[in-house]
This record gives sequence, structure tokens and C-alpha cells, in this order.
Amino acid sequence: MTIGVLKEPDYETRVSLLPEAVATLTQKGIDIWIEKDAGCQSFADDQSYIEAGGKIKERNEILQAADIVLAIQPLASPVSFNAAKVLIGVYNPLLNNDLVKELLSAKLTCFSLDMLPRTTRAQAMDVLSSQANIAGYKAVLTAANHYCRYFPMFMTAAGSVKPAKVLVLGAGVAGLQAIATAKRLGAVVEVFDTRPAVKEEVMSLGAKFVEVEGAADASSAGGYAVEQTEEYKKRQQDKIAESVAKADIIITTAQIPGRKAPLLITEEMFATMRNGSVIVDLAAATGGNTPYTKNNETITKNGVTVIGNSNLQSTMPSDASKLYGKNVLNFLQLIINHENQLHLNWEDELVTGSCIAFDGEIKNERVKSIVNQ
Repeated sequence: MTIGVLKEPDYETRVSLLPEAVATLTQKGIDIWIEKDAGCQSFADDQSYIEAGGKIKERNEILQAADIVLAIQPLASPVSFNAAKVLIGVYNPLLNNDLVKELLSAKLTCFSLDMLPRTTRAQAMDVLSSQANIAGYKAVLTAANHYCRYFPMFMTAAGSVKPAKVLVLGAGVAGLQAIATAKRLGAVVEVFDTRPAVKEEVMSLGAKFVEVEGAADASSAGGYAVEQTEEYKKRQQDKIAESVAKADIIITTAQIPGRKAPLLITEEMFATMRNGSVIVDLAAATGGNTPYTKNNETITKNGVTVIGNSNLQSTMPSDASKLYGKNVLNFLQLIINHENQLHLNWEDELVTGSCIAFDGEIKNERVKSIVNQ
């Protein structure tokens, strides 16, 4: 069994496996091939991979000869591989139909780790959670760097400074980490989420949970948000508008898998915000939660700074790669047996749920329904 680790595009600073993860696999007798400089942006040089038991190879050799190819970002030309190739990464197939069709036509086997079911058993390989945790943390630090005032309250001889008021929209993994980080910095935090079940977690972190009655039941959505009724959206907007007018910092995280991100902060709300306020929109890649969000851009509108970034985890590449690599190691245990051979158990919901292409077929039912529309 040979596993290849590719160098990511220039904008992606993470790598699929760090040397410590490579050592774990080589000790099991698996050959690990690393593309030259694959880990350089994650502060792992080629020599450290060699010392861990890996081998530095050219990209083309890895693409043609490795049994499993690891690359976080989708590859530009998957059709150039041989049909026996197994790809593992984060492909966002619900919004990337053309890529799925390419993989199917090439009869490649592809596992997209962002499609793993959100179950207790899958937590050890849940790349969305491990990376969102970092994004939520970094979102608050990014906001603090752009904010023109203090976060904590200060009482000095020169006068008192009020604490910053932070509003977090969405209390998933990223939102909860954003709450915890903002509280550590001394801010006063309010939180909105369409799932009443997260209220206890929010309050345990010291934040105020703002409830909106009549939310659609999200218990069957596997931990994700769901589409809400128009009546609920109107009540939600009214409540959010009250909090937006008071907020100095807003962290938005609301996304619905396979759908455009919901618009939570309207143009009218912007007009009520204080000059110097900051919004960090983690849903930028799927359209954003504000009308002015632009992915990978920072703009100023009505004196409010809007930072659109859905890849903040890449600004902490060492820890992000470490956690991602651990997720990958745990996933590999599902598909590689004790003899170091590929073994795909289609009775396992984690294997089936994460597989978006196999021998010209889609195994994930949700991806299948969208691609076949």
C-alpha cells in the first residue's frame, strides 16, 4: 500500500499529513510518498518527512503510482488518473456538481471527508469540526485586530472603557469557539441560533442566548442548520436587528449544506451599526450572511469593516494540519485492513456517506439526488 501526499495550491497553507502522522503510517508498513515542499507552508520541511519514514517524490509519480492520494483541495484534472486511484480530501460535492461528474466519468474512487455523517462514531474523523474550531477562534482574533477599540472593560485614571459587545450568529463548532474566545478577551457576548438545543452550551460559556420562537426542528439534520419558514425568518430578522444595532463585533457562521448561505444582516441593519464595527463572515464561500460580503476580501461599508473568509483555519496551518491529519488517520483505519490492503465496507455508513464516487456511481444518497437533478 502506497499513500501519496500532494502539495496544495498556493492559497492553501495546510497539508494532509504532517511528519508525525507519516511516522504512524510507516510504522505499520505503509509507504508514504510526499511531494517536494508539500509541508513547507505548514512548517514541515522535506527532511522531517524523510526522518519520519516518508519518501520525497515528484508529483506525477505520486499521481500515477500511489494507491491513495491525499489532497485537501480538489485536484484540477482528476480524469488524468488511472481508474484504480483513491482520492481523499474535502470536495464540497453538494456545490461542486461538475467535479463529481468528472470523477464519475473517470471511474475514480473519491472520499470527501466533509460528507461524513455527523455521528458520535465519526467525531474522530470529522474534519469540519476540527477545522471550524480553529476558524471560530481565529475569527475573533481577526476581528480584534481590525477593531478600533478594546475588547475588555478597563478602569484607569484616565477614565473607563466599556467592554466590546460581540454578536455571534450560529452556535455550531465555529460559533461556540468564537464565543469562548470573545469571553476570554473580556467581551460581552450575545448569540443567535435556530436550534434551541444549543442554548445550554451557549450559556455555559457565559454568553446570552437570544431565542426566537417557532424554529423548524433540526434534530434530523445531523447537527446542521435547516431552512426556516418565512414567518420565522421575519421574527428572527427583527430580533437580530435589535442586537446588530448594539454590537461592536459580529461573527457570522450560518450555513446550510448544499444551499446558499442565509442572509442574516440586511442593508437596513448596516445603517444602524456603529462606525468602526467589524463583521467577520465565515460563510463567505457560500455567499455570506451579509449583502456586502465578498469571499477572501475585506471591505468597508458605512464605516463597518466586513471580512469575508471561509478559510481562516489556513491561517494557523501547523495546528490545522495536525488536526486534519489525525482525522485522516482515523478515516484510513476504516478503509485499510490489517494487511494494509484497501477494504471498502459498504455496510458502514461512514464509508458510504463519505464516498462521492466509486466505479462510476455515487454512494452518498444526498449527493446522488443533487447531481441527478
